[in-house]
Formats: sequence, structure tokens, C-alpha cells
Amino acid sequence: MSKVESILKELKDLTLVEASELVKAIEEEFDVSAVAAPVAMAAGPVAGGETAVVEEKSEFTVKVTEVPADKKIAVIKAVKNILNIGLAEAKSKVESAPFVVAENVKKEDAEQYKTDLSGAGATVAME
Repeated sequence: MSKVESILKELKDLTLVEASELVKAIEEEFDVSAVAAPVAMAAGPVAGGETAVVEEKSEFTVKVTEVPADKKIAVIKAVKNILNIGLAEAKSKVESAPFVVAENVKKEDAEQYKTDLSGAGATVAME
């Protein structure tokens, strides 16, 4: 049995807790991250023997789709901070939900906006 086959056999026998501990140990030992991230993957051969590649989306639109009445003040504050606008303008935007908070922003920024708005109580979509 080769070394690779031996390792695979041992991995199959791990419990979920052991697998989690293994992932953490590998991350620490090799200074890597096992976070699932979209990766450009080959979609398979296409006409002419070429391989189609799926590209990762790099720009996103963040949209508030719903704001519960009891979370309105927190969402107004979040919108005010994200857009760096006045309180009255932020209130007007929130009251007109659904609305776009940001268009064509980097993934990291879009995720942060979504986290901030969701944390305040809004229902948020990233497109």
C-alpha cells in the first residue's frame, strides 16, 4: 500500500471531531486556511478539446430587501455608517426598502456590508 493510500484509509476512519482537529492542525502547521471559497474550476472539455473555466465573480451589488419595523433604527444607523450619509437620508432609504446599498463593490466589502446590515436586523441580498 502506498503512502497516499495509507493516509486516505486513515482519513476515512476519522470521526468528525478528529477531522476538525486535523484541519486545525494543518492550518496552524502550514499557515493555510481551509475556508471554503469559490474557485475557478474546469467545467470539462468543450468543442475543440478546450476546457471551459468558470470565473469567480469579483463585483457585487448589496441590496436591502426587507427591514422589520422593530429593527428600523439599527438599520438606519448601519446604512448611515456604510454610505457616510446624513441621518435623514439614511432614514429615507430604509423606509423605501427594498433598496440598493452599494453596486459593483469588491467581495470583501460586500460581505462586510451584508454582515453589518444583517446584524442590525435587515434582510440583505448579495447579487
